[in-house]
Amino acid sequence: MNKACAQENAQATNRTPIIVRSTPMPKPVDIYYWTTPNGHKITIACEEMGVPYEIKPINIGRGDQFAPEFLAISPNNRIPAIVDPEGPDGEPISLFESGAILQYLGRKTGLFYPKDERGRAEVDQWVFWQAANLGPMTGQWGHFHSYAPAMLPDQRHVAYGAARYGNEVNRLFGVLDRRLRGRAFVAGDYSIADMIIWPWIAPLSNAAFDFTAFPDLTAWRDRVGARAAVGRAMSLGHAFTSVSLVGGSEETRQAQRILFGRGQRR
Repeated sequence: MNKACAQENAQATNRTPIIVRSTPMPKPVDIYYWTTPNGHKITIACEEMGVPYEIKPINIGRGDQFAPEFLAISPNNRIPAIVDPEGPDGEPISLFESGAILQYLGRKTGLFYPKDERGRAEVDQWVFWQAANLGPMTGQWGHFHSYAPAMLPDQRHVAYGAARYGNEVNRLFGVLDRRLRGRAFVAGDYSIADMIIWPWIAPLSNAAFDFTAFPDLTAWRDRVGARAAVGRAMSLGHAFTSVSLVGGSEETRQAQRILFGRGQRR
């Protein structure tokens, strides 16, 4: 098993771990990253595939995602994004959207993404299920559950949003639990489908959701979380410090404006 190496600079928000591995891809891929479920998807994939990479921190609470140089790579001003210096025909290529990135890395390395069309279609549908359903709904629930109570004067709005999206997350958990019945992984062998889904479920606690109602999902969550590559990828987040989105400090209010307010319209 190859071992990851990290080089850290100065303050936590500016640290740039560089992961070096022996791989058919000798030049590191730049990952534009922050410590969110979407960011973790790509570092997990690179760790699993043995792809060398260099972290380019994008502090989303500080507004780094609106910098012109980042928008040139990710026009939707969202992480993650990558630049592969050895793209098709040996020319650099940039990609945004985690599903597109995972498919690209899977095709290039030939790992964790089936080569046959039937197997690939099986994986793809769950990749898009996460991108269109689980990620957005879990994110909205997290907003109303964790951040909105301090931002909205009318707590009835908060309660409705938390209940509405919490119910939808529970429904989606049921979909995934049924899918995993009798299966070790989401789409046959361990694949990019597991890598894209897991980071959105891993941080959720039993206090927030009754995971005893989803035994197959819970077993899968633990199974994926026990993988060495997943552990290495998740540990990278400790090198970065995020602005708290809860509280009344000016720093918190500024981050809320950047992430949730009209500051996004740049």
